[in-house]
This record gives sequence, structure tokens and C-alpha cells, in this order.
Amino acid sequence: MNPYRVLRYAVGGTGVGLIVLGAWLVAAQPASGDVLVWLAGALVVHDGLLAPLVLAVGLLIAGRPERGLWRGALVIAGSVVLVTLPLLLRPGPAPNPSALPLPYGRNLAIVLAAVAVGAVSLGLVRRWRRSQRRTGTDG
Repeated sequence: MNPYRVLRYAVGGTGVGLIVLGAWLVAAQPASGDVLVWLAGALVVHDGLLAPLVLAVGLLIAGRPERGLWRGALVIAGSVVLVTLPLLLRPGPAPNPSALPLPYGRNLAIVLAAVAVGAVSLGLVRRWRRSQRRTGTDG
């Protein structure tokens, strides 16, 4: 038997086992209905909003020379937003005062601006280097 097939089945079986364990743990919770509503909402937001948005942005930058740079910047920005969004959207005060001690909205804007400035700067440097190679000058 092909060792890759064995590995694929082992990883797939482990994944199915973890899904079953997770479902069992959710069902054992007293508020499992709330978790199911949250999961359904996450599915709708992902398939109805995030996936089409990612595809649209991918189509917009497909022909650009620096598409890898923009993809990287968008992955970083998206990851930061996904990590921060639950803290920003949490209703009411934090149960623990130390849970949200910083202004996360402002800090998210600063990080996203830094990612944008870094991507634009790196794009400009790359464009400048290409123009220097074409003209044959070094500085």
C-alpha cells in the first residue's frame, strides 16, 4: 500500500475522531444550542461574506505584478482582524477588567495601517529596484 495513502487515511481518521469528540463535548454542555447558533452564524458569515470577498479581491489583484506581496498583506490584515474582532464585538463590559485593558479598536487601526504602509513601501522598493535593473544603474 502507498505510504501517502496510509498517512492520508490516518490524518483523515484523526480528523473525524476529533470532530466526533468535539460534537460530543458540545452536546454535553448545558448551553449547546447557543454554540450551534454561533456555528451556524459563522458558517453564514464565512460562506456569504468572507469567501466571496476574498474571491473578489483575488480577481482584482490577479493581473498585478506585486500580487504575492498584496496577498501576503491581506492575509496578515485578515488574520489580525479575525483575532481582534471578537474582542471588539463583545457586548457589554468585560467580565474581568484585565480582559480588555487596551483600546483594541485604535490598536487594530494602527496595526492595519502599519501593514498597509509596509506593503506599499516594499512594493515601491521592488518597483524601484526593477527600474534600476532596466536602466543598468546601481544607485
